[in-house]
Amino acid sequence: MSLNLIPLLLRPKPPPTWLGLVVAAAFIAAETLVLFPLRDNSATAATGVLFLCGILAVSMVWRPWLSVLTAVASALAFIYFHVPPFWAFEFSARRDLQTVAVFIAAGLVTSRLADLARSRAAEASERRQEAALTTELAKRMLCAGDLRSALVPASQRLAQALELRSVAIKLDVIPGDGQRAACPLCDGATRLGTLLVPADLPDQTLQRLRQRVVPMLEALLRAACDHEKIVNSLKASRKESTMLTEEQAAWRRVATLVARGASLTDVFDAMTEELCRTLGRVHTVLMRYEPNRTATRLVGPSTLHCPTSIPLEGDNVLGTVLRTRRPARINSYDSAAGPAAAMARELGIRSAVGVPVMVQGRLWGVLAVMSFSAEALPPATEARLADFSGVIATAIANVENRAQLAASRARVVTAADNARRQFERDLHDGVLQRVVSLGLELSMTEASMPLELKRYKAQLSHTAEGLNGVFKSLQEVSQGIHPAIMSKGGLGASIKSLARRSAIPVELNLNISRQLPEPTEVAAYYIVSEALANAAKHARATMVHVSAEAEDAVFRLSIQDDGIGGASLGKGSGLIGLRDRIEALGGHMEVVSPARHGTALLVKIPIDEA
Repeated sequence: MSLNLIPLLLRPKPPPTWLGLVVAAAFIAAETLVLFPLRDNSATAATGVLFLCGILAVSMVWRPWLSVLTAVASALAFIYFHVPPFWAFEFSARRDLQTVAVFIAAGLVTSRLADLARSRAAEASERRQEAALTTELAKRMLCAGDLRSALVPASQRLAQALELRSVAIKLDVIPGDGQRAACPLCDGATRLGTLLVPADLPDQTLQRLRQRVVPMLEALLRAACDHEKIVNSLKASRKESTMLTEEQAAWRRVATLVARGASLTDVFDAMTEELCRTLGRVHTVLMRYEPNRTATRLVGPSTLHCPTSIPLEGDNVLGTVLRTRRPARINSYDSAAGPAAAMARELGIRSAVGVPVMVQGRLWGVLAVMSFSAEALPPATEARLADFSGVIATAIANVENRAQLAASRARVVTAADNARRQFERDLHDGVLQRVVSLGLELSMTEASMPLELKRYKAQLSHTAEGLNGVFKSLQEVSQGIHPAIMSKGGLGASIKSLARRSAIPVELNLNISRQLPEPTEVAAYYIVSEALANAAKHARATMVHVSAEAEDAVFRLSIQDDGIGGASLGKGSGLIGLRDRIEALGGHMEVVSPARHGTALLVKIPIDEA
């Protein structure tokens, strides 16, 4: 819809005066001619009323003076042509002045009423057009994402509506000059902006602009500014909510890895990936403080080719964190002093941020982020690193605790093995030797007794045989504590020995072509021994399959029976101690024992770690 506010701002002008004169003359001529046929049959006063039509028509359109002139001319024409004596002026003060007065009064009243109606109509039209323009400008300014960019088309539309060559709405305070007049746009005492219009506009137009257009623009700018603040606040809240959600998701992902016992490298890689999501492409490194005042790089980008051990003297993040135990930042290494700073410049590191890593209350190391770009790291880097340093500290504590647990298990297993060996030696060197000595003494006593004491000789012989059985039982117990055959023939010969002594048939598939570490062989021997004993006593098995292989750096052992199944590591099972022994060697044991489908033990032990 096209809007033109200039005519309304200046109030409507009547048509040209010459046109009013022509219209008035035409009306008077037409009225005079129309009254000729009625002149003889109608009263003079009644016919004179017809001349009021022209007076009313001219009064409604043109200025009051033209309506007065039309009234006087109509009165003269009426008196001359239709008041006896016809075609002559016979002036009667009472009659003719009354007619002229009536005509003039009718013209003035009509002109005033027409002017008032015209003014009210113009006011209503102006209001409608202002409302339409306000609505259009409001759509442009309130629906735009950026208020400043929306002011350009809004200014162009306002210039088109005002029929001005240029109009500019600015959010800044701009003074007027020789080419543009400035109209301040304010919200109370607050300056919202400036309306710039051509400086050569008439004062009346400028005044009307300040009275009608400026208040409208002030209201629109006030609403647009409030709308923009609300939208920006919502965007900031949405962005903050999104960042918070992403941070929580990142925390969950990294914390899940820590809870699952993932390696420190896996946790660090996941943390670095999450940091890159929020901080951009950065390089992260985890350093551990050493007693000689150096820092050792444990995990981090291998592409940096930096030394593993870094000195802490001079200006660097690592030394600052060690001294203050607080986050530290260096925005530029250009003027930094010290060997670490020189190393950073050589590697192309422009800025760095580090936070302390506190493990169980002690300063363990530092988590640092490095940037190779000219721009400094974002201000939120310290907070993001501090959040993840706690997770990294937990992962480090878990690694240390697992290492301590493994060492403790290894010590327990070693102590148990040593105790078995000591018990075996004591049994072999003490009890077994005593039993052999007693057996020999009984045999000598039996041989020295007279023949007539056959009864007592038989008792001594029976006692010697029982003592020999005790000797064999103790010898078997001694061999079960620590198989002597393992030191002679290795693990393969030991497993074959167990298979021969088994109460149920055993099928062997051994692929052990090299000597294994003693802890691995001992653990495998006890597993096979326990599994064969369980298969014979509890599983009701008829066949056991034993497979063992030592390839690459892993020893694999598989024991399967066809028994009733249902075995478990819990409930006081003897397999628990075996599992501890295997885990102490860094291995893993899995028990698969569905009901009525037999039992399978699957063991993997890293040979190198053992």
